[in-house]
Amino acid sequence: CGIVQTIPCTKNDNIVKRILLGIVKAIVRIYVEVFRGTPMIIQAIFIFYAIPYFTDGAVNLEVTLAAYLVVSINTGAYISEIVRGGIISVDKGQYEGAQSIGMNHFQIMVKVVMPQVLRNILPAVSNEFVINIKDTSVLNVIGVAELFYQATVASKATFAIFETYAI
Repeated sequence: CGIVQTIPCTKNDNIVKRILLGIVKAIVRIYVEVFRGTPMIIQAIFIFYAIPYFTDGAVNLEVTLAAYLVVSINTGAYISEIVRGGIISVDKGQYEGAQSIGMNHFQIMVKVVMPQVLRNILPAVSNEFVINIKDTSVLNVIGVAELFYQATVASKATFAIFETYAI
């Protein structure tokens, strides 16, 4: 999603490409804004309780699957913005230099931009991982035990305390 938001689109491009890219960018933007703008607890309640209600019970998610879905969708929105910001943070001269030696957009992204982006976004992605660990306690509202509680139960059963928490 972060990469899609940074795909350039000029007036010289094909009209079909501009329309499709505009639609995809709008959908991605709505997704990011909605899931970054609402608390995870609301998302969990909506996905677990409201989806079966609105589908008349046709879609009835298991608790763990709903929890994975909530964390994945929420984290995806945040990571998308982190990646988009990382791509935007790369100096425009890097793009121009790569274009001047004949690289196309895909080559520029893979060989020039992404190595710099990965270095730039590493602290923010690490921070998002820590936030995910803390946010699993929010999912208790739909009946999923907290991540550290589950790790404690598993470590007591296997007596592999360090290995369990490391995993």
